[in-house]
Amino acid sequence: MSLPLSILDLATVGRDESVADSLANSVALARRAEELGYRRVWYAEHHNIRGIASSATSVLIGHVAAHTSTIRLGSGGVMLPNHAPLMIAEQFGTLETLHPGRIDLGLGRAPGTDQNTLRALRRDPRASETFPRDVQELQGYLGDETLVEGVNAIPGRGTHVPLHILGSSLFGAKVAAALGLPYAFASHFAPDALEEAVAAYRAEFRPSEQCSEPYVIAGLNVIAADDDAQAQREFQIVKRARLKMLMTGGRTLTEEQADQVLDSPQSAPVHQMVKYSAVGTADTVGAYLDDFAKLADADELIVAHQPSTLEGRLRSAELLAGVRG
Repeated sequence: MSLPLSILDLATVGRDESVADSLANSVALARRAEELGYRRVWYAEHHNIRGIASSATSVLIGHVAAHTSTIRLGSGGVMLPNHAPLMIAEQFGTLETLHPGRIDLGLGRAPGTDQNTLRALRRDPRASETFPRDVQELQGYLGDETLVEGVNAIPGRGTHVPLHILGSSLFGAKVAAALGLPYAFASHFAPDALEEAVAAYRAEFRPSEQCSEPYVIAGLNVIAADDDAQAQREFQIVKRARLKMLMTGGRTLTEEQADQVLDSPQSAPVHQMVKYSAVGTADTVGAYLDDFAKLADADELIVAHQPSTLEGRLRSAELLAGVRG
């Protein structure tokens, strides 16, 4: 039986697109994912990145939820060190009250931005050190017993919004295991510790009220197209974008220059970042997902459909859903 399949929507702002276009595209993708039977769509918190429109994650979730009916929606994730746990409980408690049974809260401890933007967010750079305690405080606000005497999340209390711990290292795996929460590994862009982290999580998992058994969600990139050549062209666009983000130091490269760098040894970090990418026709991508699910020891797969246009992402989602049945 195929594993549940979900989508990580990167809310990208494409060339010649506005932020409004990107948000409309997110609605279109979620609506199509709902029709195709995907389990959930998640959005990640990023700040000060020109090409990503999901900074106000809870607002985007609410907007998409209002334009869909059944699919689960959530954060993949909220970067908890950027926020007071009470405020996140109020936001997601509100979402769960408006859209009962459809809201997830994935939590990460990275800032999701650069140091200057972190200061602009008015957060202490050391806030990540209290991540496990902050998760427990947040869980209390969403449960029936607050951990902070006399302080309740309204809305939020008693909603029991399910929490997920996101990570790309052993730290997140151990936090998720200790708290008995599902664990989502960000192998779509940080693949190095996937197998080690999942093994540690499963070995150290302690059952909780939310989860009696460990539950692993593993991420990967997908470009499914009607022919291999088209899929590979889109994959090259993805790698050029990663190159620009990681290695150019602000320099502008032509496509030809970028491709030359990608063919050189110095581009190894770019290729490593996209290590787990299923690229090709539906059958090729489906077979890759089967192999990846075994490698990751996953209970669910969450895919970032990476084509550069909305039409390409919708087609990728359709082809993958069709081959996965």
